[in-house]
Amino acid sequence: MIKKDLDYFKKKLQKEKTLLEEELKTVGHKNPNIKGGWEASPENLDTDSADENEVADKIEGLEENSGILEKLKKQLAEVVSALDRIKNGNYGVCEISGEPIEKERLEANPSAKTCIKHMRG
Repeated sequence: MIKKDLDYFKKKLQKEKTLLEEELKTVGHKNPNIKGGWEASPENLDTDSADENEVADKIEGLEENSGILEKLKKQLAEVVSALDRIKNGNYGVCEISGEPIEKERLEANPSAKTCIKHMRG
């Protein structure tokens, strides 16, 4: 892959990384003691503990945030991995075949690890 294309995809991935980190902050907070570094946060736990419905709503909100957080963490890990591949000089190479990944595939998914032929493999 030519340097111009690498620079383009690096910028695209860095922008996506920033957006994902901002989204993560809306449903969680950083916790260095947790794998992946992020932990779901409840929306607001300042509730009257005597109101069971309100407590249940807060727990449900925390569970929803946990699901969203897991998806975002996975996406962030894929982006970070792609940035590492750029740094290591093997970005844009299919992990299965060793062939170049189609530019259209990388345009649609800059963190892709495989070519179109192997994307489901």
